[in-house]
Amino acid sequence: MLTKENRAPELLEDVQTKSGAEALILSLLEEKVDTIFGYPGGAIMPVYDALYDYQDKVNHVLVRHEQGGIHAGQGYARSSGKVGVVFATSGPGATNLVTGLADAMIDSTPLVCITGQVFAHLLGTDAFQEADVVSITAPVTKWNYQVTEASEIPEVLAKAFYIAKSGRPGPVLVDITKNAQLQKFDFKGYTPCQHIRSYRPKPIVRKEYIEQAAELINQAQKPFVLWGQGVMLGSAEQEFKAFVEKAGIPSAWTIMGAGALPSDHYLNVGMLGMHGNYGPNVLTNECDVLIAIGMRFDDRVTGRLDKYAKQAKIIHLDIDPAEIGKNVETTVPVWGDCKETLPLLTELVQQKKHSAWLEKFRMYEAEEIAAVIQDELHPASEELTMGEVFQQLNTLTNGDAIIVSDVGQHQMVACRYAKLNHTRSNITSGGLGTMGFALPAAIGAKFGAPNRTVVAVAGDGGFQMTLQELGTIMQSGADVKMIILNNQFLGMVRQWQELFHDRRYSFVDITSPDFVKVASGYGIAGKSISKREDLQSALREMLQHPGSFLLEVMVTKENNVFPMVPQGCSVSEIRLK
Repeated sequence: MLTKENRAPELLEDVQTKSGAEALILSLLEEKVDTIFGYPGGAIMPVYDALYDYQDKVNHVLVRHEQGGIHAGQGYARSSGKVGVVFATSGPGATNLVTGLADAMIDSTPLVCITGQVFAHLLGTDAFQEADVVSITAPVTKWNYQVTEASEIPEVLAKAFYIAKSGRPGPVLVDITKNAQLQKFDFKGYTPCQHIRSYRPKPIVRKEYIEQAAELINQAQKPFVLWGQGVMLGSAEQEFKAFVEKAGIPSAWTIMGAGALPSDHYLNVGMLGMHGNYGPNVLTNECDVLIAIGMRFDDRVTGRLDKYAKQAKIIHLDIDPAEIGKNVETTVPVWGDCKETLPLLTELVQQKKHSAWLEKFRMYEAEEIAAVIQDELHPASEELTMGEVFQQLNTLTNGDAIIVSDVGQHQMVACRYAKLNHTRSNITSGGLGTMGFALPAAIGAKFGAPNRTVVAVAGDGGFQMTLQELGTIMQSGADVKMIILNNQFLGMVRQWQELFHDRRYSFVDITSPDFVKVASGYGIAGKSISKREDLQSALREMLQHPGSFLLEVMVTKENNVFPMVPQGCSVSEIRLK
């Protein structure tokens, strides 16, 4: 065996003796990691000790809870398009990442999480702060691995980044035992991974399917495009825009896809799903060809599957073959990265307008405006609505801000009414629906897009789940604008209890602290308003304030979000009231 002692001098030039912990930091720098969100602890202390010498090269953001750290990593990844990086210690530190991992997994967010672990010889002994994090996180990671030898670190980390960002992105976790962090070894440098045997992140594009899809689209009288986050994950916004404009097809979005096509684009007909727009839901069951691009036919989009688009031919473009045909039977599967498949499809489709079909969406839109939107944006009552807050915010930001929403009624209102002129502007917890997501994710989003205005919007319930991350804002200086839409209820649960449980309001009346005083304790400016005449000036003050700002808006207590597709109903049974 060739050892350091008997190598020829020319072989020693690129070899340095490093600890596993320092090799980890050097490897992250080679991956051009500029920001890490984390919380130190005993089992990951050697990594933090190594990080001490590299503070001028990478920014570490000390969060207040590991769940806050991973949500911040998600926000960073979603706003920047890069891989989010998170550090946590063993045991409870690692298990506190599980919610964020599950959230990132279902929303296809690229993360690399590094967790410390007890010494290898203690594994399986129930040592202090030991948890089998690899087994615990296996269902909620794209890949995970436990490192027990320092020499494994560079190759495993390269593999982790490649898996996290290639194909359909997702979270990866690397668990490193303490001995592996401390061990010295001959570090030969870091080589990014380009290929893993048996791992095929991009399926082969089959041109015969492209041709079949184009033929169906060209023959269609009422084609309809549904797009999701896959358009943005593939950086295919321009390719998508070129496709829908040439084909002249009305297009609607899932909440994860919002922003890939500007809100005011003439072919953007609105949001799909349970609280989506009226026309896109009803006309799903009238179109003759349904073209799904980078979306997974989630149950909140489809409603009852046995009554979903049964009249239509289905074309499904997706990078993950497992999603095609999983929920909705597909007529033509188009496997591949939509950045590659969309231009091929665009070349073959005919230039059309479908004016009469598009006008039908406009008719439903007018009906929805009269029945729902007018009252939401211009209420006759004295109490403020969530919708008018977004209307004023749109005016002041001109649709250029990143909106990071939590989960609940305000999330659906944000997705319905926030104006988005740019891609990667709508950041929310889509598939998992994680309350407490917005505040830490907004911190991460600001680090990922430092030159953009970032507005976190949360309800009074969700905000209290992670409000300790105000401490992260205080220490890091992150300029995050925060809006709490306070209706003094767990609003979405209350809405369901009103509509489907005879108004039996079981434990949804929530008491909250004085949020402005809480923010003040963290050195953050704030204001609380309840009157319409104060809304615009308060929002302007928040946006113009130099640094973070918390604005609490007291809104009407028992307002419901409509339209709504009741659970167990078809999308064409959507209710306006």
